[in-house]
Amino acid sequence: MDWTSLFIHDTTWSFAAEIFLRCIFMYIMIIVFLRLTGKRGVRQLSIFEVAIILCLGSIAGDPMFDEELPLLQAFLVMATIITLYRITTLLIMKYQPFEDLLEGKSLYIVEDGQLVLEQIKKGKMSHDEFFAEMRQQGTEHLGQIRVGLLESDGKFSILFYKPEDVRYGLPLFPKAHQPIRHVEENTYYACLHCGNVSGLKDINERCQRCDACHWTIAINTPRT
Repeated sequence: MDWTSLFIHDTTWSFAAEIFLRCIFMYIMIIVFLRLTGKRGVRQLSIFEVAIILCLGSIAGDPMFDEELPLLQAFLVMATIITLYRITTLLIMKYQPFEDLLEGKSLYIVEDGQLVLEQIKKGKMSHDEFFAEMRQQGTEHLGQIRVGLLESDGKFSILFYKPEDVRYGLPLFPKAHQPIRHVEENTYYACLHCGNVSGLKDINERCQRCDACHWTIAINTPRT
């Protein structure tokens, strides 16, 4: 193997210096154009905006080392992309259907301590993924949640019941989230599929809300 060809090939000192200058210029250009988007951090970016940033990165890459691509062309392409982004942003602010099309809608995943199954399907996440998001926000069971909302940016927002209003709900931690083997009197049970809480007479009794027949013991501990 020719190591010289692998690492250097026909690179001259003058072209190496040009690459250095190109990288500095493109780096500054990327920072300037990202500031023009008006966003302060990655967490504020929607899927649409992440796509714009990926486009800018792709545009910036080749001119950094390809001597046949003048920097002016990269500048013009970036300026066009940012202009289209600003126009799109104005349309999003003016027309709600257009915003829903590009960024999606917020989904109500939990209402009144129960899972909203039809919305969970739209969210394209498993029960375990939603449960993990809830646990990370200090939720022990669904009975503590008044409203759980999956935002269009993928974040999970929760409105909790007051401590005195907490109801029985489906446990979210693995040790408590186990199927029952027998039914006891004066005990509330939660459907493992939808979170519906009910008293049972038989272990094979079906949920009146989702028709599933998998239950666990419901708990009503307040948040600490």
